[in-house]
Amino acid sequence: MTDRPLTKNIRPGQPPLDLKGYEKAGGYAAVRKALGGMAPKDVTQVIKDSNLRGRGGAGFPTGVKWSLVPIGPDAPRPKYLVVNADEMEPGTFKDRLLLEGDPHQLVEAVIVAAYAIEAETAYIFLRGEYILAAKLLMQAIAEARAAGYLGNNILGSGYNLDLHLHTSAGRYICGEETALLNSLEGKRATPRAKPPFPQISGLWGKPTIVNNVETLSNIPHILVNGPEWFKGLSHTPNGGTKLYGVSGKVKRPGVWELPMGTTVRELLEEHAGGMRDGLKLRGIIPGGASTDFLGEEHLDLQLDFDTVGKAGSRMGTGTMIILDDQTCPVGFVHSLIQFFAHESCGWCTPCREGLPWTEKILAALEAGQGEMADLDRLGKQVKFMAPGMTFCPLAPGAMSPLGSGIKRFREDFERHIREKRCPWR
Repeated sequence: MTDRPLTKNIRPGQPPLDLKGYEKAGGYAAVRKALGGMAPKDVTQVIKDSNLRGRGGAGFPTGVKWSLVPIGPDAPRPKYLVVNADEMEPGTFKDRLLLEGDPHQLVEAVIVAAYAIEAETAYIFLRGEYILAAKLLMQAIAEARAAGYLGNNILGSGYNLDLHLHTSAGRYICGEETALLNSLEGKRATPRAKPPFPQISGLWGKPTIVNNVETLSNIPHILVNGPEWFKGLSHTPNGGTKLYGVSGKVKRPGVWELPMGTTVRELLEEHAGGMRDGLKLRGIIPGGASTDFLGEEHLDLQLDFDTVGKAGSRMGTGTMIILDDQTCPVGFVHSLIQFFAHESCGWCTPCREGLPWTEKILAALEAGQGEMADLDRLGKQVKFMAPGMTFCPLAPGAMSPLGSGIKRFREDFERHIREKRCPWR
């Protein structure tokens, strides 16, 4: 056992383990255990008991999600498992570490998860820019197939599974699970109305589970070591470890596997080395670009889904973006809104029209052409694109750093208007 299960095989600067190396390190033991006598529903129960929550941003309990898929001889078929490896959230780079550092871990996880929901076809939906990850995954899939871990009658169990790698066309919206399914079907990547949820009607109208790379990578370790072990890795009721990342003007930006519930202070000061010399902390976006700002008063906050939510933000992907005192907060937010406006799929009016309008207002503020009424206009945009007001979470996510940024840094916004310039230029 290890207290860093996800990254135990990753060797910085060296290629990932091949099949023999992975097996020597204990790899594919979970496949042998699951297919060697466990019923699919028993695998799902183990995951449910572990308190594993989705690591893609929403934090939904994984075992509960699986349990919504119809099981048994009368269930609709075919069923599908889809891996969401379309990692395009600004400030997020955790899944890339797993994809490039230990691809067999993901392949094993896919086999176990697909078996649990009785799916015989699985897809890895990969961000198109992850070229090295694609190469390494193809190698791992080929090795696993040659060894009998994929294909027909896996390990003599009677279970069949085909695993395919699909590279994305490259839009942020593909990270939303139903837009991902549309893209995988060859359609325009726009979100679907829910219900029905993918667990009932997903890929090609059949029961489908979509899980994030990091989420699935936990599965083999939970099955081999047990749910109590997994819960014991965490500082909080949210089970397991977490890949936490830090970007911004810190001394050592990067990503680390740490116990769930590690504090902001430990992550920032011990692992990221603190702020660069001469800089001070002004703000923290805790979980990728689509989360609300936290501040210096939150340094001792535990980073887990429930605690960060109570503090007024979301843990999201668990990858912090740091704002320092020599970076313009208006320009910081403007950069994020530019991204979200560009990546809107255009499906619903608030997002399609609202995000470009918001971007233009922020651009005017940065250029010294803003007026005080613009702050009210921005506040209205935050309300117009709040959760429940748009077809999917893209625009509400974009409003998180804007709305919280205006509240936390209002004086900076007003200075742009009073001085008719960006004070940081």
